[in-house]
Amino acid sequence: MIVKTRIFELADGNYRNLSELAETMGISVSQIYRVREGKRRINQKFIVGALKAFPNHKMDELFYLAPDSEGEQLLKEEPEKEGSS
Repeated sequence: MIVKTRIFELADGNYRNLSELAETMGISVSQIYRVREGKRRINQKFIVGALKAFPNHKMDELFYLAPDSEGEQLLKEEPEKEGSS
């Protein structure tokens, strides 16, 4: 499972652009873009920043868990263990 975010939907109407959102969150614009594009996972600094940028929202309104396609693929590729007779 990986952590995903809803902040990009919530940012519409609250922030003029992603640069303003990044500044409020205290992180770089490049980190915002990488998370949005799925090229970077959400870390503690991102979560803390999101809570600062959206103080009227609860954690579960800002973040949710989703299946990790890489992890699931690895599990599918593992051979099944056979029981001894």
